[in-house]
Amino acid sequence: MSQWVIRGLRTGVKSTRYPRVEETAAGTSPGLPVSTALSSDLAQSLVAHCPVDALHPSITGVDVSLRQCIHCFRCVRATNNPMDWKGGYEWATAASDRNEKGTRFGPAFSRSVHILVVDAGDCGACLNEVKQLNNPYYNMHRLGFFLTPTPRHADVLLVVGALTDHMRLPLRKAYDAMPTPKRVVAAGACALSGGIFGQSFMCAGGVGEFLPVDVEVPGNPPPPLAILHGLLVAVGRKPTAGSHHGPGGPAENGSG
Repeated sequence: MSQWVIRGLRTGVKSTRYPRVEETAAGTSPGLPVSTALSSDLAQSLVAHCPVDALHPSITGVDVSLRQCIHCFRCVRATNNPMDWKGGYEWATAASDRNEKGTRFGPAFSRSVHILVVDAGDCGACLNEVKQLNNPYYNMHRLGFFLTPTPRHADVLLVVGALTDHMRLPLRKAYDAMPTPKRVVAAGACALSGGIFGQSFMCAGGVGEFLPVDVEVPGNPPPPLAILHGLLVAVGRKPTAGSHHGPGGPAENGSG
């Protein structure tokens, strides 16, 4: 036992220091496409490469709807005129403004927030990124975030995956069982827009069509730091990357 203690002291703390300082380690985020200035002809050619209609021609070039982007990289690797790309991981945007009386998160939530994770039809990618938050490197416990298996103890409902038909009732029951104040965080393109699966006979177009979503975290899958930023936004400890505007709106062009 003493050898493990000595080894731990020599190794030191290896957890990320985010959000206290910016995380600059390689590999923590794949980045996101951002609006790109192109001629009309080149813009149309680039838009044709997107399999999920996340790219939209604009007056100045091409805009991107991050709610739909599945990180296939075709807009970068399959063309001679690629989209501009931006690093970073603070992607979460506010989809609502819960400042009404009785819905604020007070001081009691500053360092003790319990999160219920619901897989609403995930392929495993986004759920795996959520699991990383409990690992030593991200260690969300240091920020006062804890997972709970029951909605009656949950303050935040974190939903991943396309909302399948069979998960609508369980998700609604989980949400209704949560005490107020409460927040809903939708993480990943599937949870935001249905991704490559929705809208269809078996999937909704996104969790927001079924529940009031407070924070949206784009990405497919979003990296752990992006999800962590979403949780910090949900409890008011970090600023949002932008306000919610529909697909292709100003906030979805990679700002923030």
